[in-house]
Amino acid sequence: MKTLLKIVAATLICLVLVLLVLRVTGLEPRGLRPGLWLKGNLVTTPVTDWSFAEKAPFITIQMRTWYLLPHSVNVSCLYYNGHLYISSVGYRPGVKYRWNDYLIRDPHVRIKIGNQLYDRTAVLVTDPAEKAGVLGEKVRRSINANPTNPELTPSMLSSPNIKKNVFRISDN
Repeated sequence: MKTLLKIVAATLICLVLVLLVLRVTGLEPRGLRPGLWLKGNLVTTPVTDWSFAEKAPFITIQMRTWYLLPHSVNVSCLYYNGHLYISSVGYRPGVKYRWNDYLIRDPHVRIKIGNQLYDRTAVLVTDPAEKAGVLGEKVRRSINANPTNPELTPSMLSSPNIKKNVFRISDN
């Protein structure tokens, strides 16, 4: 019995040490691989104009999970009608976008743009007109960016089999 307790204690200590190392290093997402904590300079002042966010190739969002470790992913953003939006269109078969579920469960996020961190709230857009406007603009920009092979097309948005979520970023 003492041997079992020593093994369990050693395992827990190792797990805590691994989590501490990951907390210090951050383990940010790379490409499509999700990460954990984000590192950078925390900005606490309100942001009235998010248009600068579109200059970055992507932004990174860190959200809270039910299992208490943060989950962070790289996403594209859209500055539209004076607001910053992030969206996901599940057009890749077999891929589950868990980060959508995490945001719906707990909308508190940390956003990283460049080396700046912003603590904000990601509000699920439920207004059909606002959602259609954001997704329509995303399609338009996708087609303008690559007319021969856009990442997003109108047929993807009209498909009932494709899950589409839009989140508006707002101050806490």
